Parts: sequence; C-alpha cells; structure tokens
Amino acid sequence: MPAMRCRQPLALVTLAAIYLSGCSSSIDGRARELPSDPIAVQAVSLLGDTLRVPTLDSATNADRQAAFAVALEAYRHAPTEAESIIWLGRRLAYLGRYLEAIEVFTWGADRFPNDARLYRHRGHRYITTRQFTPALGDFLMATRLLAQREDEVEPDGLPNARGIPTSTLKTNVWYHLGLTHYVRGDYPRAASAYRECLRYSTNPDMDVAATHWLYMSLQRIGQPEQAAEALERIDPDADIIENHSYFDLVMMYKGLRAPEDLLVAARAGDALANATVAYGLARWYDAQGERDTARDLLEAIVAGSEWAAFGHIAAEADLAAWADDDA
Repeated sequence: MPAMRCRQPLALVTLAAIYLSGCSSSIDGRARELPSDPIAVQAVSLLGDTLRVPTLDSATNADRQAAFAVALEAYRHAPTEAESIIWLGRRLAYLGRYLEAIEVFTWGADRFPNDARLYRHRGHRYITTRQFTPALGDFLMATRLLAQREDEVEPDGLPNARGIPTSTLKTNVWYHLGLTHYVRGDYPRAASAYRECLRYSTNPDMDVAATHWLYMSLQRIGQPEQAAEALERIDPDADIIENHSYFDLVMMYKGLRAPEDLLVAARAGDALANATVAYGLARWYDAQGERDTARDLLEAIVAGSEWAAFGHIAAEADLAAWADDDA
C-alpha cells in the first residue's frame, strides 16, 4: 500500500473526528461519534441571505442517516480508497452537510489528484455553497482528466423510481460546468458546455435537462433560432424517468404546453419541482418582455426552502444582476 499523505480534511478532524489510519496525528486511534449537529450556516446566498442546513422530513432523514452510516463504516474500513472517500462525501451532502462534504472531497483530491470524480463532486458542492470560482476550476480540471478516457455510468446516490442511472461521469461534469458558467453570467461558455454534455448524453433524461439550460443560454445571448433548433432533439413522446420538470419546460418552449398550466402544476408539486419550473417560467416571461412577472417568480423561488436547487441558485444570480443594473 502506498504511503498516505498526512493531510486530513478539516471537517473530518474537527467535526467528525474520524481517525485516518496510517497518519501521524494527535487524534487517538478510536473512531468517535459524529456530532449530532452539523455546521448550522452552510453558505450565504448571492443576495446576502444566510443559508442553513436544510430540514428533512423524518422518513427522508432516517433513510439518509442510515445510508450515511453505511458510507462511514465503509470509509473506516478503507480510508485510503477513492470510492469510500467519494461516498462519504456524497452521503454528507445528501444530509445538507455541504461544507463537510467539500472537505472530504478535498482530502480525496489530495490523495487521488488524477481521479476526476472527486473534482466533479467537490465542484457540485462548491456550486451549492455559492463558491463559483473554485467550482469552475474543479470542473475544468475534470474535463482535462477525462479528455482521453472512456465514459462511465455514474451511480445514483438517490436512485429514481426505476433504479436506472440517467447520467454518466462526463455528462455530469459538462452539465455542472455549464451551470457554473450560467450562474456566473457567461452564457456563451454555458451554451458550449451544454452542447458538449449532449454529445455524451445517452438517454432522454439527460437530453432534456441539458437542452433546457442550452435553450436558456442561447436565448440570453440573442440566438433564438439556434435555441429553437436545440429543441428539435427532444421527442414529445420521450420516455422520461426523472427529469419531468425539465421535460415540461422544454415542451413549453416548443409551444406544446401553456405556461399557465405549468405554473399551476408547479405550485401543486414539491419544492424542488417548484424551483425548477418557476425558474424556467421566469426566464420565459422575461424573454417575452414581462419583467415584472419574471421578477415575481424569481422572488417566490428565493423565498422558498430549496436553496440547493439549481433553479434557486440561478434565480439568486438573476436577481443579483438586476439589482446591480438598477443601482
């Protein structure tokens, strides 16, 4: 076994106090219990609001705590394996412990600097915590590491109803790189990244998700004809497993769904669907010159609780940009 680097993630040492075997450390060799309370404040929104650990319903929390316990035990048995580090970080993130997850992925990237998965997952949680510059660096690193490698299916941490993964490592890297560019206001690069994501897409779910963001990016750089052409990829009869919100929006962009119907449906759905659909609607109304309606939708999104949702983050970015323009 190669020698371990004795750099331990801050979250694991000071918060979880997990012993990394093989490192010289003042921490004793016993695995200690995780604190019951994670770091309360996980981020500050682009509008200056404090973002705290999300509250999960009791059943969801129990399921995710159980999955985390499995990941933690696997990590304790194999602290030098990339797989166990990745899953420990992912399970922390599903509990809303994003800062700890970032520290775990950082430890992993230090140990396995050529494993693109660690940059992909850390970059995702940098987006979640509104740290867009380091997110950009991570995804660009991941694209370089993956350039000459075969793609691979990425296992779901929160499986869909059919238990069928709908994304790959490359599609996830390019998808999240596109989102990073988008929330930074770099829409030409966002469009380029989503086109690349679609090159590797293998199913309608990833097609519709990437197409949604590609369409909005192209609209925002004044290319409505290319935006309309991008929609041709999506079949109205496509078999969608999980990305129903994105599919409904794309059908609206194609003129096959009424925006009023989507708004009603979104308000009857869960908070994540609300943020996703409401953001797409806000962008659609703004493109029609109805800025007041768009602003109302964006403000409703940021008043909601799903602050880790991409629609929520994008809504913050738009409102912050508008505030700058109005200043």
